[in-house]
Amino acid sequence: MTVRTIEVREKVMARNDELAAEVRDRLADAGVVALNLVSSPGAGKTLLLERTLARLGGELRIAVVAGDVQTQNDADRIARHTNRLVQAVVTNGACHLDARQILAALDAIDLAQTDLVLIENVGNLVCPASWDLGEAAKVVIFSVPEGEDKPLKYPKMFQQARYAVLNKVDLLPYVPFDRDLAVRHAHTVNPALRFFFTSALTGEGLDLWCDFVRHCATQEALG
Repeated sequence: MTVRTIEVREKVMARNDELAAEVRDRLADAGVVALNLVSSPGAGKTLLLERTLARLGGELRIAVVAGDVQTQNDADRIARHTNRLVQAVVTNGACHLDARQILAALDAIDLAQTDLVLIENVGNLVCPASWDLGEAAKVVIFSVPEGEDKPLKYPKMFQQARYAVLNKVDLLPYVPFDRDLAVRHAHTVNPALRFFFTSALTGEGLDLWCDFVRHCATQEALG
């Protein structure tokens, strides 16, 4: 019996890269930066976005694209903190967003009236690492309850990210978590990774995080 293998993944990824380049060109032409926020489920990504919009929404014109597997619950939460359009991308089981979805989202965004695009990817530290969305940078978010070895378990995501947020630092007194060890693990995987330490719940560390987001809107933070 003869078996024929059909190489689908390579073609899909190549097409995605073409669309990501188109996203990147459209954003560059408009002078707009996009950040791709990635995390495992429950790391506090949505709450961090809510707090970011609550602090900066009146100062910066931020567009949000929120991905989720089955619901638009996160988009609904985020929309309460901005008067701008929040686009929900429900993937119906897919474990990541792709560049085609971001390109479609850009069609509904007036980039001339936008300072920054924040993409909330699907909660997953595996699939989104391989998919370019046309973003200026990936920001990987993980949290104290997840353990110090997260960067070692999911190295590709930490390699692909330029920035990392360790969230839920308010739990450090109550959880056996070594912050310095977590950072060392991350820098073993990606020595250039820049860290932020936050508690989206209590507000700890949000000043530095929001300064970074503010600078991204002017493209200062990204070089």
